[in-house]
Amino acid sequence: MPRALAFFFDLSSPWTYLAFTNVHAIVERTGARAIFRPVLVGGIFNAVNQSVYVTREQADNRKLLHSWKVLKDWAQLAGVEMNFPSRWHPAKSVNAMRFAVALEDDQSALIAFAHAAFESYFGAQENLDDPDVLEAVANSAGLAGAAIRAASTTDAVKARLRANTEEVIARGGYGSPSIFVDGDDMYFGNDQLPLVEAALARTLP
Repeated sequence: MPRALAFFFDLSSPWTYLAFTNVHAIVERTGARAIFRPVLVGGIFNAVNQSVYVTREQADNRKLLHSWKVLKDWAQLAGVEMNFPSRWHPAKSVNAMRFAVALEDDQSALIAFAHAAFESYFGAQENLDDPDVLEAVANSAGLAGAAIRAASTTDAVKARLRANTEEVIARGGYGSPSIFVDGDDMYFGNDQLPLVEAALARTLP
């Protein structure tokens, strides 16, 4: 039986963009059953990781400043365009994540939208929270942007985004991406993907 991988993500995170780009090859190599779950990272931060906001305010934080350099190095390695931070940073992502949740039951459509949205925000530096931009992004991915936009405003989609976010918090997550192997084996971020692959490759007991 193939191993299970759950990838909880928010489109506003540059490290998530890298992990999202890189995880697909791992899924292919290991034969894992992957599911992608949209969440609202701001809700996670507010609940369990408010130190993120303090770090952002420290203009002379050496670790943070160095992380921008490392981010660009990872982007070059992954082959993605990383124009970050942009004038929209830190981005509001609630509208984008509602678009994503509206597609969650169609994983191939969700993945296509996420790829296009990441490229829009981190490549073209477009506003991730603008519904007009998001509709155009969906159209560019070959999806029905207007229909997805309409679905994203429904109470059902809003409730599902809250539920996804509360679920990842309950499972121990503290940011994006939060990655789980076989339900409870948690990993975080792009840098831990080698550990994710090792876990997926281990023989089941």
